[in-house]
Amino acid sequence: MKDNAAKLFPNPDTGAKVMEYSVAHSTPLPDWLVKYHDWGCSDTDVPNYLTSTYQAQTLIFLARMMGAKRVLEIGVYIGFSTMFWSHAVGKDGSVTGLELSDKYAGLARKACAENKIDNVDIRVGDAVKSLENLTVTEPFDLVFIDANKEAYPEYLDILLAKSQPGQANRLLRAGGLIIADNVLRSAIVADDTERNPNVAEIVGRHGATSAEELIEPLRRFNKKLLEQPRLETVLLPLFDGLGMASLKD
Repeated sequence: MKDNAAKLFPNPDTGAKVMEYSVAHSTPLPDWLVKYHDWGCSDTDVPNYLTSTYQAQTLIFLARMMGAKRVLEIGVYIGFSTMFWSHAVGKDGSVTGLELSDKYAGLARKACAENKIDNVDIRVGDAVKSLENLTVTEPFDLVFIDANKEAYPEYLDILLAKSQPGQANRLLRAGGLIIADNVLRSAIVADDTERNPNVAEIVGRHGATSAEELIEPLRRFNKKLLEQPRLETVLLPLFDGLGMASLKD
């Protein structure tokens, strides 16, 4: 009988080889996306904000599997994920991105223009206010949350409040998917004890007074996903934790 423990690989070297094999046997990203990711990893100030290329492969697969054509992205950064969502939905689809930083929004728009992407609309401002003010004529199929972690619970509350059954101009359609990145935050959400060596590093990097300060909003968000009766939820311990929920009416 298989249990739930992560006992897939006998050692880290084998695990790395399995990952390389998995990437190589997944539909590859187009070269222009790979090149932009390489640039983002080497020439930007916060490269760890980028999703990995394998995560991009995975999310493109999910979007295409559900036939997504309209994507809302909360947190654009330099636009790598925005562009892979654009690639996922195709030229007849669209991506709306919400980004706080003028600088990052400018980099994302420049990258889209250079790669002849014209189905992306990036809006600058605080994502909570942008969500509250967002009006659409057609609901989104998929919402990707990868922004200020402290605001994750509020993003979810607004999305659900503006996606009610029978509501005019609802944000997310029935059966639509919410995907939230970094919901485990270097495993600290699940284990914030001294056994987890990531605790001290993450707390120091963010200048926090404690791990609880960083993870409490994510724990609240994960709990909301699980307990909300309109959501069917799975939390995947992949990448930095993907919280995924399908909206039911």
